[in-house]
Amino acid sequence: MDLSVFFVGTAGSIPTSRRGLPAMLVRRGGDRILFDCGEGTQRQLVSSVGLTDLTEVFLTHYHADHWLGLPGMLKTFDLRGRERPLAIHGPPGLRDLLALALRAAGRVRFELQLVELAPGAVLERDGYSIAPVPVAHRGQAFGYVLYEDERPGVFDPQTAVALGLTPGPEFGRVQRGETIKGVTPGQVLGAPRPGRKIVISGDTRPCETLRIAAHRADLLLHEATFAHEERERAAETGHSTAGQAASLAKEAEVTMLALTHFSTRYPVGLLRDEAREVFPNTVLPRDFDTIEVPFPERGQPELVRWSGAPEQADAAVAESPS
Repeated sequence: MDLSVFFVGTAGSIPTSRRGLPAMLVRRGGDRILFDCGEGTQRQLVSSVGLTDLTEVFLTHYHADHWLGLPGMLKTFDLRGRERPLAIHGPPGLRDLLALALRAAGRVRFELQLVELAPGAVLERDGYSIAPVPVAHRGQAFGYVLYEDERPGVFDPQTAVALGLTPGPEFGRVQRGETIKGVTPGQVLGAPRPGRKIVISGDTRPCETLRIAAHRADLLLHEATFAHEERERAAETGHSTAGQAASLAKEAEVTMLALTHFSTRYPVGLLRDEAREVFPNTVLPRDFDTIEVPFPERGQPELVRWSGAPEQADAAVAESPS
């Protein structure tokens, strides 16, 4: 089962010619789950992997740079004749927000399922779950944890044969949980293996709830709006520095840290170096890059650069953080 994160937009509150506003597309098997939907998200998707019919949408909070692309995208789905319902999740206030947005953009004919989440909620899906995590931004905001179900342990064919099983269908049946010829799955399967885990911070100061939620995640996607020199302003505005994101990743023992939500005031190399001093396995994706997340026995997460992405460093201009 493939699992990856496609970076639709990696800028902070101001887009640049090379970075769009916040949006990430998680792809697991046939599921397509969008986290945040900044202005221009549908254009970013059309310019890269295509505007797929999304499975679900999750909003981290309601600052405009994280949701303003949603009304237009919903209208596009409507014009294309989407018929199946679309579930949109977010903190309390989602229904009021979408009612206002669609009064301006126009109603859609397919069903919108608006789900206002509470801390502690767990949304179970086919083989994985998604849970909101309260984070420390201005107003109520969530991060999200996507984690897979445990997998069966590794099958031992030599032990199975020694216990009297015949290679072929009998092997498959006992791996699926049946007892065959008196041989139980526990006799031929190793310990259960954990599924993969991706954690998305949204906008936040460093916070304990996120550190706990990210414990031993395969991939932590964490905002890095500021550099260390402006850590006081980061705290005032409910954001993190690159170094703080790296410290949280180190404490949480994650496998890979990906920084996002870049302010245009810094060249990204400065944020990269600050983070890697604390947590070496830090990457800074560009728009349209992908991080592939294999099962642990097949390797570590890998950043795959978009072939058409520009190589130039981002220009540094002033902006106000959201």
